[in-house]
Amino acid sequence: MPHTWPRHRALAGAGVCLLVVVVITVFYKTDLHGLDGIDNRLETGPQAWTYRSAAATHFFIAVEVVFSTVPMALYTAFAAVLLAVRRHTRAAGWTVAVMVLASLTTWYLKNLLHRHRPVWPDPVQTLTSYSFPSGHATGIAAAAGVTIVLARVLVRRHTPRHVLYGVALALALLVGLDRVFLGVHNPSDVVAGYGVGGFWVLLGVAVYPPGRRERPREALRTPVPTTRQLAVVVNPVKVADLSAFRAMVERSAAAAGWGTPTWYQTTVEDTGRSMAEQAAISGAEMVLVCGGDGTVRTVCAELAGTGVSVGVVPAGTGNLLARNLGIPLYLQAAVDVALGGQDRAIDLVKVTGDGLADDEHFMVMAGMGFDAALMEGANEQIKARVGWLAYVVSGARNMMFPAWRVEISVDGGEWTRHRARTVVVGNVGYLQAGMPLLPDAAIDDGVLDLVILHPRTLLSWIPLAVRVLSKGRRTDELVNRMTGRTVWVRAHADTPRQLDGDPIGPGRELRAECVHGRLLVRVPR
Repeated sequence: MPHTWPRHRALAGAGVCLLVVVVITVFYKTDLHGLDGIDNRLETGPQAWTYRSAAATHFFIAVEVVFSTVPMALYTAFAAVLLAVRRHTRAAGWTVAVMVLASLTTWYLKNLLHRHRPVWPDPVQTLTSYSFPSGHATGIAAAAGVTIVLARVLVRRHTPRHVLYGVALALALLVGLDRVFLGVHNPSDVVAGYGVGGFWVLLGVAVYPPGRRERPREALRTPVPTTRQLAVVVNPVKVADLSAFRAMVERSAAAAGWGTPTWYQTTVEDTGRSMAEQAAISGAEMVLVCGGDGTVRTVCAELAGTGVSVGVVPAGTGNLLARNLGIPLYLQAAVDVALGGQDRAIDLVKVTGDGLADDEHFMVMAGMGFDAALMEGANEQIKARVGWLAYVVSGARNMMFPAWRVEISVDGGEWTRHRARTVVVGNVGYLQAGMPLLPDAAIDDGVLDLVILHPRTLLSWIPLAVRVLSKGRRTDELVNRMTGRTVWVRAHADTPRQLDGDPIGPGRELRAECVHGRLLVRVPR
């Protein structure tokens, strides 16, 4: 789980950055300890080496151009738009504010202090603007700080988060060295620039945290008596810091007027069924379920028809139900939606087939063929490290999963015969990264959408992808679509199968029936 940012620590860090800038400014203006001489001695070697090396000169000038003012403004605008599109509007505004304030501070200090650029007998590059603090260093420090903060707030998995940390810090160091090796800034200019950038990042975290917004919520007024009892079913494997997650939920529940949550943890043997049943029996008005699509599926199936609301807190790899309902993937934001959102009645899909229990259900999608083989082949360790990209790796390995013969009956109609590499029955329309596999599917329309994919060769995946991404309506042997309240899929040989991303073993049949409006799920208002 991403960590929160203690306000006092952020303020202390901002104070340290400000102190660094003030101390260097005093040293420069009063020439205490011969700051210019120290800068000159530190920079003479790197600048002379760059002057003698044409390759180094070209490299450092390229770095200068890539991280100059205009490109950095474009990077900031792109990041802000991307965050806004992903519904992180608070983070988008915070990012723009930090970058703009850091840039304006640099401009003001340059024109206030009037420190001149270093002078060299053989300059690599000559600039006439003022030197203190370094605008490049300020911009990259602010950008690196923004990246680290947003990664810590929005990225759940350790490996991608730490990769982003490392890349951000490496680029900050590179740009700082670039200014010294080109001989256009004193080392103290670079350090001061780092201080300015870090100051605005940390002050922004303290004053306007980008990832969370706790505010009093008005209790929902209803004539129906409410218990305000809350239960939480959590898959402990999916939450990196369970104690921090528990503290966050209890704090948010108290702020929203809910009672102290009752906690249940899933196990390998019981993925949430008995926990959800016990929560309903104990009188919970709402159950928060935190885990992957498999845990969510189990809890939702158990609570369907009980009138108990389900708050989905996505912590898995796919999180397809949350994505299709507009529930944010950031844990704090998802909890806020569960505690202060509105109920939406959605469909549940009952599933039967050879080797399956009579009470199996799915919420998102069921499949046979390539997609099930893809799910089986996704290594759990890779999923824990890089998330849904593990499915990309598995998909590449299973792309030429052999075609198989299948018969399909919709709403009890006549059987139709097809060749397929995969058959997907969906209750929702979109996969990860917004891929519209079933663009017409709606989770509350009372019908199921089915797609049959049959790329004959490896190259056939290219037109198939184009048609899927363009939401093409044409049907043929490559992409065929059907809809109905019930769907019966029958293979001529044992074929891999999956429910909501969980492999359920090979078989020859899947029978799916849509149960309309069976479950109450909390969604954003």
